[in-house]
Amino acid sequence: MRTLDPQSLTKHVDRLYRAAWALCGSREDAEDLVQETFARVLSRPRVLHGDDEAYYLMRVLRNTFLTSLRTASRRPVTVATLEDVITADPRPTARPDRALEVQEIYSTIAELPEDFRLALVAVDVLGLSYREASRALKVREATLTTRLFRARKQVAGKLADEQEQPPAPSSPQSRLREGNGADGVLSGGES
Repeated sequence: MRTLDPQSLTKHVDRLYRAAWALCGSREDAEDLVQETFARVLSRPRVLHGDDEAYYLMRVLRNTFLTSLRTASRRPVTVATLEDVITADPRPTARPDRALEVQEIYSTIAELPEDFRLALVAVDVLGLSYREASRALKVREATLTTRLFRARKQVAGKLADEQEQPPAPSSPQSRLREGNGADGVLSGGES
């Protein structure tokens, strides 16, 4: 048993942020969740029963996320108006195509059922071992493996479905503009 060193939390920020983004589905909510997690951890001295800080922080992050969901479910739902909507940050990043892919992956993970989402976040986003993740989620390792397999399959299926969207069928007017008649024969004097 040892006390968690508050100075060591900085090395876990990126991993926790990625996990929070996968849980929440949005960057802003993920930032809030990580801040709330650190606020809870730093509010009093924490005693670790092992050497794995990431395992402990993942549990705190998960519990904070679940608490926020329960709290939000008790609040009345309000409808946002057009003035309430915040536009996306116009500053381009170094690799916007990569940022778009990551955002798409995280939003797909956020749509998964909770059990699958938590398993995927623990192993693939946070990088916990199967044993650590099963302990953190309080499930058997075989259960975690099954959930992880199904979660990965669902994410891959959803992402593949989005890429294979067929193009919209062309209308007769657009075919005429392209130089083809309604029956596919070239128009323009040939018969």
